This record gives sequence, structure tokens and C-alpha cells, in this order.
Amino acid sequence: MHATDPWQYDPGHDPEIHQTRLSELQQLLDEMHFELLRQCVSKIEVQDIAALLRDLPAQKQILFFRILPKTLATAVFSYLPQSASEDLLSSLTHEDALELIQHLDADDRAAFLDELPAEVVQALSHRLPREKLREVQLLLGYPAESVGRLMQPDFVTIHQSWTATEALDYLRGLHQDTSLLNNLYVVDDSNKLSDALHIRKLALAEPTTRISDLMDHRVVYIHAQEDREKAVSMMQHYDLDALPVVDNDGVMLGMVTVDDIFDVAEAETTEDFHKMGSVGVINLNIGEAGTMLLYRKRIGWLLLLVFVNIFAGIAIASFEDMIAAVVALVFFLPLIIGSSGNAGAQASTLMVRSLATGDVRMKDWGRLLLKEVSVAAALGLTMGLAISFIGYWQGGWPLAAVVGLSMIAVVVVGSLMGMSLPFILSKMRIDPATASAPLITSMADIVGILIYFSIAVVMLSNHV
Repeated sequence: MHATDPWQYDPGHDPEIHQTRLSELQQLLDEMHFELLRQCVSKIEVQDIAALLRDLPAQKQILFFRILPKTLATAVFSYLPQSASEDLLSSLTHEDALELIQHLDADDRAAFLDELPAEVVQALSHRLPREKLREVQLLLGYPAESVGRLMQPDFVTIHQSWTATEALDYLRGLHQDTSLLNNLYVVDDSNKLSDALHIRKLALAEPTTRISDLMDHRVVYIHAQEDREKAVSMMQHYDLDALPVVDNDGVMLGMVTVDDIFDVAEAETTEDFHKMGSVGVINLNIGEAGTMLLYRKRIGWLLLLVFVNIFAGIAIASFEDMIAAVVALVFFLPLIIGSSGNAGAQASTLMVRSLATGDVRMKDWGRLLLKEVSVAAALGLTMGLAISFIGYWQGGWPLAAVVGLSMIAVVVVGSLMGMSLPFILSKMRIDPATASAPLITSMADIVGILIYFSIAVVMLSNHV
């Protein structure tokens, strides 16, 4: 089907179809078949159009964007990464750029302006209509990671004193995007949020029924100053497609929509992965990040880990005499400390993710500690038995006992370190993702060396 018409609807965003469309798009641009091009892209989703634009060469991006209908161009612009949208904006006339920014949703407009250089924002701000400028100033007045930055100030409210007929008549006169009408927010005479009402319930009500009689007073809301991660967890927990945002007095300020939450969830997950990999947060597509930026984000942790690992060298040097007496101990050193670090990294990863998703809380630490002891002991025993046979082959039963017991001990200790550190950081109000795998591995390596050679000293002193 798609072989004959790649512009048919593609719900799966097939990479092959995307490449075929991209080739045809470039050909249409080269041959200046602009009307046919508009007809083709009108058949596909705006997100797919943005993906096509992003993959075009720079000169063709500008041409393609300019020939899109204005409404579609605005929608496409909101799905572009910051660097691509800035490049496009710089290619437009001041009038076209201003018109484009005006027609963005308020939250998208604020997010975009927040990333631009101050002099560019100042120049644009002077020319924005007062109403649009006020919306931007309102959103940018909230902390960077707050719900207030994320909310959309366009929403529909109805009064609890109205009848169903009055409310429906009011909605018919709005002429707004129907996506805003899925959830209607009921307010009192002071504009305080009283309830949320699905439009279906309103449409099926008797004409004379009061809105107050349709309310159940179980509205879920969030304060504008709250962290945006809380909005993500609330919308996931309550299975919401929109979440009303209120001020400290309960007056409704805006709403957070599910598409914004997807973006936040992706950003927060990416941030956690960066932290767990001992990389500073990179707020750019990795392909667009510069060499010096990547260097700066990575060098700090790597230097810190170098100095942490110096202690591992000191620990090994302190057992120089035992190593000289039983050279076979060196053969098992990478296995022992590697297992300790790997066990710690596994436990840390599980706990960091569980804390981030809310599956576990601080009060669960004691129960999880006991469970981790059991799991780690079983893992250590299995690994210890396996390595003890190699130890017997290398140096007889004494060495087999040393490496077997050491494996059990280092796996248990490494696992407990990896499990506990995220809880400790959470208690200190530090992001648990900071308990990165490289950090846990380095710490567990040092402890594993001390455990291994201490057991060796105790058990092999009479054999050397």
C-alpha cells in the first residue's frame, strides 16, 4: 500500500516510509511543485511533518517551512527541537517571526523564549501584543522546574450556579479548539476551582439541571509552585489527560495537558540516565551538543572517580606482603572486585528507578534492606560456589575457601551499599540518581579489595 503512496496515513511512523517521503519531499522542493507538496503533507500528522523538516538539509528546511500554510507551520514549529526552531526563526522576517510566536500556545511560547538570548527576547517582547506578553511573563515568573512554567493558561470554566442549557450555550459561543472542551472546570463566584466536569456529563444532563447538582467535588489539582515531576506522577496515578493548576487560594490559573507531561517525563528520565552514568545534565539532542559541552559535562565526574580509585590502589599496596606470598590471589582480584561493583550497580539502579517512580518510599528502607540481604546472600553463595572450584584448581582448598567466602561477602556488601545510598541521598534531599553506577562501582571496588585481602590474611597466614 505504502509503496504506491507513501503519503497515506502511517500510524506507526515506519522508518522506511519516512525515508521515502523525505526523498519525494526533496524532489518536490527541487522541482518547485509547491502546491502538490502542500497536498501531500496535508495527509500526514504534524509530528511527522516536523520529523521530515528536521531531516532536510538546512537550506531546504527554510524553503519547506515557508511554503507551509501558516496554521500548519505554527503547529510544526512547536514540535521542533530548540536549535532547529531558532535557525528557522532567524531566517524569517521580523513580521513573520513575530506572527509565528504569537500563534504558539502560551506554554510553548514561554518555553521557546526562555531559551533564546536575552537581547532577542527583549526585541521580540517589545513587539508582542500586551495580552501575549502578559501570558509569557506570568509563566516565566515561576521557577524553572515548576508546574507554573508548564501550564497552559487557556482553559474553559463554567459556573456552578448555571444550568446545563446556560453552560452549553456559553460553550457554543466560545469558538475555541475542541481539545480544551474535553474537561470543563467548575468555579464559584470567586473563581476558585470547585470541580472538573466531563463535557459528556453536561451534554446528557436535563436542560434545567444546575451545574452544582452534577458535581461530585472530587477534582484533582496541583499548585503552580509544585515541581513538575509531581504533575507527572499525579497524572499517571489518576489517569488524567489534563490537570488543573491553582494558586495558594485555590483560584484556577491554567492546566497541564498530557502532551506536556509526556515531554516532561521523557526529559526527567533522560536526566536520571545522565546522572546515573556520571554525566552532567545535557539539555540538548546528543547529536547537536558541541564537543566542548560534552567534555565539560563528563570530565568532572571522571576526575573525581580517578581520585576515588586511588584508594583502591592504596588498599592493594597495603597487602603487598600477602600478594607476594600468594601470587594466585592476583588472578582472582578482578573477579572479586568486579562482582562487588556489578552487584552494587544493579541494586543502585533498581532503587533509583523505584524511588523515581514512587514504587518505594523512605519508610520502605528497612523492609527492602532485609529483602536485599536475602537476595544478595543467595547471589553471593551461587557465585562463590562457582568461583571456589577455580580457586581449588589454582591453589587448593585454602584458596578455594578464600575466594568463595570473599565472593559471598563482597556481593552482599556491594548490594547493600548500592541499595542504601539512593535512600541516604533522598533523606538528604539530593536526587537519588546521583548514586550513579560508576560511583557505586568505585566505592564497592575499594570495599571489595579490603574484604578480599582481609579474609586472605586471616585464612592463609598459616599456609605461607
